[in-house]
Amino acid sequence: MNLKFSSYKEVSFTRVTQIFETTFSNSEGPDEGRIIGNLVTDLINKTPEQDILGFIAKDGDKIIGGVFFTRLIFDYNDFDAFILAPMAIETDYQGKGIGQKLIHHGIQVLQKNHVKLIFTYGDPDFYSKVGFQPVSQEMIKAPFTLTQPEGWLCQSLDGDKIPIISDKPRCVEAFDNPEYW
Repeated sequence: MNLKFSSYKEVSFTRVTQIFETTFSNSEGPDEGRIIGNLVTDLINKTPEQDILGFIAKDGDKIIGGVFFTRLIFDYNDFDAFILAPMAIETDYQGKGIGQKLIHHGIQVLQKNHVKLIFTYGDPDFYSKVGFQPVSQEMIKAPFTLTQPEGWLCQSLDGDKIPIISDKPRCVEAFDNPEYW
């Protein structure tokens, strides 16, 4: 395998959207694939450049995965926070550590940009492998009511302890929809 990581901007947005739609269709069904494909399209088209980072994984010239990080806004705090979502690795490449390496690549870029906290809403067993830990709603609220509160996860990127934050964050426009939560 010839694994390389790069910005999602280096390929057509159709190819990026397709990897997410195909991966989620294969694992969750065609309806979920369309929902996530539309989310990626909206993230790319509606998110200001300073509020989005996205990366793709390639095996040679073939795109095999992708991940997006978008800004999470806390009105009463003066630090940068981002949320990791969505993430997709093509079915045939899953279970080989590619997703973890892709996330680590993104985390390194976020650290260089002085981001303090990153969040995600997903499987704690998977995301704990890349440094995320569960946070309660009492500690840090999610932007919307969570159907699976145990999936609200955070990671400090500056080495400090994860703080207690009283204000409720806001997402970028594409994520400002309770359907994703």
